[in-house]
Amino acid sequence: MSSLTLTATPADALIDVPRHLVVRGATPGAHITLAARTARAGGVVWHAHATFVADAEGVVDVSRDAPVSGSYQGVSAMGLIWSQVPEDGESRDVFPQPVIAPLVTTVFAQEADVGHVGSHDHGSARASAALAADVASAQAPTSRVSSVSFTQRLAAEGVTRRDVREDGLVGTLYLPPGEGPHPAVMILNGSGGGINEPGAALYASHGYAAFALGYFKGPGLPDYISNTPLEYFKQGLDWLRRTVRPAHDFVALSGQSRGGELVLLLGATFPEAVSAVIGYVPSALIHSAQNACDPAIGREGPTWLLDGKPLPHIWENNRTASWAPFDEGPPPHRHAKAMLTALDDADAVERARIPVEKIRGPVMLLSAQDDGSWPSSLYSRMVTERLATHAHPYVVEHLDFDRAGHAIVFPFVPTTQLVYAHPVSGKISTGGGEPDANAIADERSWAAVQAFLAQAVAERAHSQGQS
Repeated sequence: MSSLTLTATPADALIDVPRHLVVRGATPGAHITLAARTARAGGVVWHAHATFVADAEGVVDVSRDAPVSGSYQGVSAMGLIWSQVPEDGESRDVFPQPVIAPLVTTVFAQEADVGHVGSHDHGSARASAALAADVASAQAPTSRVSSVSFTQRLAAEGVTRRDVREDGLVGTLYLPPGEGPHPAVMILNGSGGGINEPGAALYASHGYAAFALGYFKGPGLPDYISNTPLEYFKQGLDWLRRTVRPAHDFVALSGQSRGGELVLLLGATFPEAVSAVIGYVPSALIHSAQNACDPAIGREGPTWLLDGKPLPHIWENNRTASWAPFDEGPPPHRHAKAMLTALDDADAVERARIPVEKIRGPVMLLSAQDDGSWPSSLYSRMVTERLATHAHPYVVEHLDFDRAGHAIVFPFVPTTQLVYAHPVSGKISTGGGEPDANAIADERSWAAVQAFLAQAVAERAHSQGQS
């Protein structure tokens, strides 16, 4: 009998590169269980498993074959990653600490009799951990075992990291290898605050000078989103230009959730400073401080200031808005239900609209049809319709993902933790979506963003060459 072998290629690559997992040397028709384990932030182990039937040649190819049971269904080359759950049942941070550290996943393959494979409840997280332990220790009767490890990285070789604590700014700058100049991207988080280093590291790995700028819940920053001056971000844009002198003077904005609202607002407010806008699950409207508010001001208080004055928001003097659909009933709560009540006051909606027609560059919107945080699909359509009405002379792209939820990031990360305590308010909520749909959204959105940026940079270079 030939030995059981498991391979993973490539063995070491960026996090957004899919891996080819193949088992060879299995008994034709045998059940082969694959169990994946990854130590993520804080050393918490995340795990998943899937059982396959070897083909007539004794091969299981995860990119070709659907499991007969396990943590996910259907064919998915990286299903053993996106379907992972944390052993502690609570962790949500899927990235390494520090961000430049590698993420190492070990996958174990076990051939065992059908009776043993069926002895676990394949639908539970506990079963996944038990199977992984069995496979790792080869305790199962009649088992043949193989294992392989592969490494995912957020930062490519040669990418450099620099803390930024100057000009009143708090953030992190990641630069690609080489002298440059490189086109630039400024990355902004949403209502959880902090500094989006994973995003910046991956953008830099794809050739962009990437500046993750924090604006609350970071070192020396306010604890809350309330009363955030837009001039702070203009200062960040100016600093980025002076510091990296970007190729073709190209500086894009990329923001998630409240950051998606923010990048559209910044593009409209400072159009001369923004070359392109990427809004992940964004809003078409200016919102109040909501779950990230200063309790002394309240969730209906202002978020954004310009020239020291609060910008009108959707909750302000709104005749139909109600928090009841979010506040009432058992958790997890869907914030989107409250947001929808506010849209019934047409006058308030019009007062709070972001004037996206002022943006002087291409716009990409990435939304989710089962967004539990707010109606990003509807908001994105409102943006595209407004841009069309004003004959926006630049590219506008909108990708709307079926069954997906609020947490669209990039591939290949776990997408299973849908329920969370908000980092500021502590409210138990759901971002919505299903893990498989969220994984598809992660993969397709990131590929589209890279293509969008490459086109935007090329068009910028072409226009400068003609000027």
